[in-house]
Amino acid sequence: MSSIKQVLSKDMVGKKVQLRGWIYRTRSSGGIVFAVLRDATGIIQVTVKKGNVPDHDFEDAAKAAIESSVMIEGEVAEDKRAPGGFEVRASRFTVVGFSEPFPITEYQSTELLLDQRHLWIRSREQNAVAKVKAALLKGARDWFHENDYVEVTPPIVTAVAPEDSTTLFQIKYFDRIAYLSQSAQFYLESLIFSLEKVYSLTPSFRAEKSRTPRHLAEYWHMEMEAAWMDNEGNMEVQEQLVTAMLQNAVKECPMELQLLKRDPATLRKIEPPFERMKYQEAMDYLQSKGQDVRWGSDLGAIEERTITVDKQLPVFIVNYPKELKPFYMKENPEDPRTYKNSDLLAPEGYGEIIGGSERETDNARMIAWLEEKGENMDNYKWYLDLRKYGSVPHSGFGLGIERIVTWVCKLDHIRDAIPYPRTVARVYP
Repeated sequence: MSSIKQVLSKDMVGKKVQLRGWIYRTRSSGGIVFAVLRDATGIIQVTVKKGNVPDHDFEDAAKAAIESSVMIEGEVAEDKRAPGGFEVRASRFTVVGFSEPFPITEYQSTELLLDQRHLWIRSREQNAVAKVKAALLKGARDWFHENDYVEVTPPIVTAVAPEDSTTLFQIKYFDRIAYLSQSAQFYLESLIFSLEKVYSLTPSFRAEKSRTPRHLAEYWHMEMEAAWMDNEGNMEVQEQLVTAMLQNAVKECPMELQLLKRDPATLRKIEPPFERMKYQEAMDYLQSKGQDVRWGSDLGAIEERTITVDKQLPVFIVNYPKELKPFYMKENPEDPRTYKNSDLLAPEGYGEIIGGSERETDNARMIAWLEEKGENMDNYKWYLDLRKYGSVPHSGFGLGIERIVTWVCKLDHIRDAIPYPRTVARVYP
């Protein structure tokens, strides 16, 4: 049994092959059925001619609808009119499972495609996105492995909030209240004192009532923490990691990228160093573009798009005001109004893909912030313990997998970067 990708080659012309998959498109003309077959690797036209296959096979081919599962045997031929330039001229055509009329046709609303997500993930576009995503993840894991990071498995159920506690998903955990994790950061920080350099890939949950094209309530989060690292070293890791992810996607998925209208050459050119733009410089630039921003303004989708729409490489925004970021970030000694942190924005208007910082090592500062916010200090006791026993400078970041996929695959909405999107309006299917 061959894959379609293996058959799409001049070396295969004239050879007998066996294929199996699902009918992607079908039409008949007199005594010929033209069925486009798809499998996980691609599509190819299959020509079923009456008299060249058993009568039963031809009858089944004529009535098999889109998404019917089939197995075929035949000879590979070159045909410039066929998708991919090749076809298989069938000698056998066996229907494994007939399909009922498929509920998704060429033009459908976004809501219908979301309601039928369990079927829409069969589309070539969703197939391509999934493969690119897998290649990006493999590139990341390979880079971490080559640079002596240890992959760890932090918990998803937690009692603490690394980010805004108002966006926690609360759950009943036996006889107490717990939360779904927003970030693995605190647990990764605890592990650097034995492993020094760690990373994880986990789902994260944010109960944000946001309906923008960049937000999901559940997403996949790749996070890193490293001992003995300042914020500049942290940004260098991000540059190298993102570059490794992109290069692996280009290497493994050039056809998928092209199907998604992404020229692989634009990704191949992305290499460190990435531009560093201070927060104040970003404010000045946005004001020059007519944006109504000032010191203390956060960067939303519009502002990030304005900064990056004409960029070809990612850009770091560094040293945000303290009021915009969480308590665990290290104060910037050059400007105590700010933190030693950065957000990495993707080019072409896609916006933030990574947030990171050097971590605060002064417990007194963190305690003051937590008390000011009215947080339950008992929940953070273990985290504050980390600074009591041999604290070291350390840094880390969180990378939103679906956000980098949205950029790489040139998607209009982040919901298409994950098989089953969870948003404020959707938990089905």
